[in-house]
Amino acid sequence: MNIAMTKPFTLSPLVDLAHQKNDAATRKLGKLNQQQQNAQAKMAALQQYRRDYAAQFEEAAKQGMSPMDMQNFQRFIERLDQAIQQQQGEIAKASSSVQTGRHELMDTTRKMRSFDTLAQRHADNEKKLEAKADQRQQDEQSGRFSAMHRADKQNTNQ
Repeated sequence: MNIAMTKPFTLSPLVDLAHQKNDAATRKLGKLNQQQQNAQAKMAALQQYRRDYAAQFEEAAKQGMSPMDMQNFQRFIERLDQAIQQQQGEIAKASSSVQTGRHELMDTTRKMRSFDTLAQRHADNEKKLEAKADQRQQDEQSGRFSAMHRADKQNTNQ
């Protein structure tokens, strides 16, 4: 029976904190990826809408239209072009945020793994110390048993 107590790992709170930060960074990156996908989907919708509207404009122009209707079509296409340009900026921001999120996740993962390695080394060291203590205790018991056995033999031989 081992009476030596294993020492608690004093950095356990930091290990837990590193795991929490890594989990938070993972969730954040997931949200950032979703925002980027939403921005790209919005861009695709705007581009499709512009193509459809441009096709409508061409068809209406073939049929003949008033100068005022033509101006309205052109203004609306210009607004769509501005919205597309603005959305390209949003996609660029979202992509930058995703890159930042990836770097943050890599950093938190690296830190978490470092703390996990320290915790594992501590556990391995404690197991070695416990094994040594167990072996020492077994050796002491064997020594006592041998001494008692020799003493019994001497008492019996006398």
